Amino acid sequence: MSNDMLVSLRALIVDDQRTMRSIVRTLLSQIGITDVVEAADGTEAIEIIEMPGETVPDFVICDLHMKDGDGLLFCNKLRRHKNNNLSQIPVLILTGDSDGLLHEVALQIGAARVLTKPISAPDLGREISRVVGFAN
Repeated sequence: MSNDMLVSLRALIVDDQRTMRSIVRTLLSQIGITDVVEAADGTEAIEIIEMPGETVPDFVICDLHMKDGDGLLFCNKLRRHKNNNLSQIPVLILTGDSDGLLHEVALQIGAARVLTKPISAPDLGREISRVVGFAN
Protein backbone atom coordinates (compact mmCIF):
# COMPACT_ATOMS: atom_id res chain seq x y z
CA MET A 1 0.00 0.00 0.00
CA SER A 2 1.17 3.51 -0.83
CA ASN A 3 1.95 5.98 1.91
CA ASP A 4 0.00 8.63 -0.02
CA MET A 5 -3.15 7.92 1.97
CA LEU A 6 -1.31 8.11 5.29
CA VAL A 7 0.02 11.63 4.62
CA SER A 8 -3.29 13.26 5.52
CA LEU A 9 -3.55 11.59 8.93
CA ARG A 10 -3.07 13.26 12.31
CA ALA A 11 -1.35 11.22 15.02
CA LEU A 12 -1.15 11.55 18.79
CA ILE A 13 1.86 9.92 20.49
CA VAL A 14 1.48 9.19 24.21
CA ASP A 15 4.67 8.21 26.00
CA ASP A 16 6.36 9.44 29.16
CA GLN A 17 9.80 9.21 27.55
CA ARG A 18 10.68 12.12 25.25
CA THR A 19 13.22 9.95 23.41
CA MET A 20 10.58 7.34 22.59
CA ARG A 21 8.16 10.03 21.38
CA SER A 22 10.92 11.29 19.10
CA ILE A 23 11.60 7.79 17.74
CA VAL A 24 7.90 7.23 17.00
CA ARG A 25 7.67 10.67 15.38
CA THR A 26 10.63 9.74 13.14
CA LEU A 27 8.98 6.42 12.19
CA LEU A 28 5.78 8.28 11.34
CA SER A 29 7.64 10.84 9.21
CA GLN A 30 9.29 7.97 7.30
CA ILE A 31 5.82 6.85 6.19
CA GLY A 32 4.67 10.40 5.43
CA ILE A 33 2.77 11.29 8.59
CA THR A 34 3.97 14.69 9.79
CA ASP A 35 0.86 16.03 11.54
CA VAL A 36 1.81 14.74 14.99
CA VAL A 37 1.03 15.91 18.51
CA GLU A 38 2.62 14.50 21.64
CA ALA A 39 1.55 13.88 25.23
CA ALA A 40 3.68 12.74 28.14
CA ASP A 41 0.85 10.78 29.78
CA GLY A 42 -2.77 9.74 29.37
CA THR A 43 -4.18 12.74 31.22
CA GLU A 44 -2.38 15.16 28.92
CA ALA A 45 -3.52 13.08 25.92
CA ILE A 46 -7.19 13.35 26.95
CA GLU A 47 -6.75 17.12 27.42
CA ILE A 48 -5.29 17.41 23.90
CA ILE A 49 -8.08 15.31 22.40
CA GLU A 50 -10.75 17.40 24.16
CA MET A 51 -9.19 20.78 23.33
CA PRO A 52 -11.75 23.01 21.61
CA GLY A 53 -10.76 23.87 18.06
CA GLU A 54 -8.01 21.24 18.05
CA THR A 55 -8.11 18.72 15.20
CA VAL A 56 -8.97 15.30 16.60
CA PRO A 57 -6.25 12.73 15.90
CA ASP A 58 -7.04 9.95 13.45
CA PHE A 59 -5.22 7.48 15.70
CA VAL A 60 -3.18 7.29 18.90
CA ILE A 61 0.09 5.44 19.52
CA CYS A 62 0.39 4.89 23.25
CA ASP A 63 3.01 3.28 25.48
CA LEU A 64 1.76 0.60 27.85
CA HIS A 65 3.88 1.47 30.89
CA MET A 66 4.12 5.12 31.93
CA LYS A 67 4.87 6.77 35.27
CA ASP A 68 1.64 8.76 35.49
CA GLY A 69 -1.03 6.29 34.40
CA ASP A 70 -0.47 3.44 32.01
CA GLY A 71 -1.75 2.87 28.49
CA LEU A 72 -4.53 0.60 29.75
CA LEU A 73 -5.93 3.38 31.92
CA PHE A 74 -5.72 5.88 29.04
CA CYS A 75 -7.39 3.48 26.59
CA ASN A 76 -10.16 2.67 29.07
CA LYS A 77 -10.77 6.38 29.75
CA LEU A 78 -10.90 7.15 26.02
CA ARG A 79 -13.29 4.27 25.29
CA ARG A 80 -15.64 5.53 28.03
CA HIS A 81 -15.54 9.14 26.78
CA LYS A 82 -18.96 10.80 26.57
CA ASN A 83 -18.22 12.08 23.05
CA ASN A 84 -18.71 9.14 20.70
CA ASN A 85 -16.41 10.66 18.03
CA LEU A 86 -13.57 10.75 20.54
CA SER A 87 -14.30 7.36 22.10
CA GLN A 88 -13.86 5.69 18.71
CA ILE A 89 -10.31 6.97 17.98
CA PRO A 90 -8.15 3.89 17.23
CA VAL A 91 -5.42 3.26 19.81
CA LEU A 92 -2.28 1.32 18.97
CA ILE A 93 -0.41 0.23 22.08
CA LEU A 94 3.34 0.19 21.40
CA THR A 95 5.24 -1.64 24.11
CA GLY A 96 8.45 -3.44 24.90
CA ASP A 97 6.44 -5.76 27.16
CA SER A 98 5.88 -9.15 25.52
CA ASP A 99 3.41 -10.44 28.16
CA GLY A 100 0.62 -12.03 26.10
CA LEU A 101 -1.91 -11.69 28.92
CA LEU A 102 -1.25 -7.96 29.16
CA HIS A 103 -1.63 -7.66 25.38
CA GLU A 104 -4.97 -9.47 25.60
CA VAL A 105 -6.18 -7.18 28.37
CA ALA A 106 -5.23 -4.14 26.25
CA LEU A 107 -7.28 -5.49 23.34
CA GLN A 108 -10.24 -6.25 25.61
CA ILE A 109 -10.15 -2.70 26.99
CA GLY A 110 -10.35 -1.36 23.47
CA ALA A 111 -6.91 -1.06 21.93
CA ALA A 112 -7.11 -1.62 18.18
CA ARG A 113 -3.69 -3.29 18.10
CA VAL A 114 -0.84 -4.13 20.46
CA LEU A 115 2.56 -3.78 18.81
CA THR A 116 5.86 -4.86 20.30
CA LYS A 117 9.00 -2.70 20.11
CA PRO A 118 11.09 -2.45 18.08
CA ILE A 119 8.92 -1.89 15.01
CA SER A 120 9.92 -0.77 11.52
CA ALA A 121 8.34 2.19 9.76
CA PRO A 122 6.77 -0.04 7.04
CA ASP A 123 5.26 -2.37 9.66
CA LEU A 124 3.92 0.58 11.64
CA GLY A 125 2.45 2.01 8.43
CA ARG A 126 0.66 -1.26 7.69
CA GLU A 127 -0.80 -1.38 11.21
CA ILE A 128 -1.95 2.24 11.02
CA SER A 129 -3.55 1.55 7.63
CA ARG A 130 -5.49 -1.32 9.17
CA VAL A 131 -6.80 0.57 12.19
CA VAL A 132 -7.89 3.65 10.24
CA GLY A 133 -9.64 1.51 7.63
CA PHE A 134 -7.27 1.90 4.67
CA ALA A 135 -6.40 -1.81 4.55
CA ASN A 136 -7.75 -5.18 5.65
